[in-house]
Amino acid sequence: MLHQSIMEMRPEQRPDEKFLSFGPEALSDAELLAIILRTGTRDASSVDLAEQILNPEEKSGNNLLSIFDYEIEDLMKMNGVGKVKALQIKAVLELSKRIAMTRAAKDLCFNNSGTVAEYYMEQFRHEKQEEVFLIMLDSGGFRLRERRLFLGTVNTALFSPREILIDALRSKAVSVILLHNHPSGDPMPSEEDIRATKRVEDACDLIGIKLVDHIIIGDNTYFSFFENQMLGSN
Repeated sequence: MLHQSIMEMRPEQRPDEKFLSFGPEALSDAELLAIILRTGTRDASSVDLAEQILNPEEKSGNNLLSIFDYEIEDLMKMNGVGKVKALQIKAVLELSKRIAMTRAAKDLCFNNSGTVAEYYMEQFRHEKQEEVFLIMLDSGGFRLRERRLFLGTVNTALFSPREILIDALRSKAVSVILLHNHPSGDPMPSEEDIRATKRVEDACDLIGIKLVDHIIIGDNTYFSFFENQMLGSN
């Protein structure tokens, strides 16, 4: 396979020139990534290198979202990707997540399960392990603080009602929201999720703290216990 270097391309074909002339929408995923990489290898241009990152041999088709799965060490194993390039890629991915969260925060209302799920979606949907977060709210429904309760295996997440109550009382929270992710991408609650939610709700009721919702984040989708009328107070 013959590789054409960036300098061998006509100016209008080069990713940076194409960006300036026609805007970012005119570029492919590989061309956009090539601008970040800047250089390729002796045998491959930056665009070729970008295509290799987006389309590893073990996967078919363009896997833009799959780059979220790469650790820095995984990227550095690829020919032409050193520490600097790996850090650049991971930094851009983190920025994209933060941009998505900042945009969602403008309309964030903790009384609306959809806006809460949207706000936390980019933070959780690409995680490989289950994480459980506790969001603590004041009497006006505003966020006081949040805390990660548990980082589990791919298939198991545990959270203790006692730990939740201690955090809520220390923060003087009036209500709380549980939020966790399913790395499988399917947000439907397991039987253990349902039992654990019931235990937390019962414990909260005893001391006058309301469990507003338990939201499970999947791949660009979510499940809300409140919306599905699975909390006893509904």
